Amino acid sequence: MARILLAEDDNAVSAFVLRALQLRGHHVTAVSDGLAALDALAADPFDLLVTDIVMPGMDGIALALKVGRDHPGMKILMMSGYAHERQRAHNLEALIHKVLPKPFSLDEICTAVEEALAAP
Repeated sequence: MARILLAEDDNAVSAFVLRALQLRGHHVTAVSDGLAALDALAADPFDLLVTDIVMPGMDGIALALKVGRDHPGMKILMMSGYAHERQRAHNLEALIHKVLPKPFSLDEICTAVEEALAAP
């Protein structure tokens, strides 16, 4: 299955998404912010970045811009509980697959990940 990098600062959300994706057979590395995500990307290749938008250090928007520049083939799925932050991400439609609104269900996150992985 896919190698997925999960950047999420909320421990409960991170644990939920991590477990859901592992149960689907994916290899998931979880980090708590964008700076840690950059370190993980420098160490290992990933098929998909799943990132929150609002995080300390480096937010998901800045992370998506950097990943889009440095890893142009990587697919990006964003998550946010803030409507105005989701709107900011819509300006990045060329880089990201989707912005998944929080809260989401197990099926919603797994479907969004599978769609992102299957996208050209």
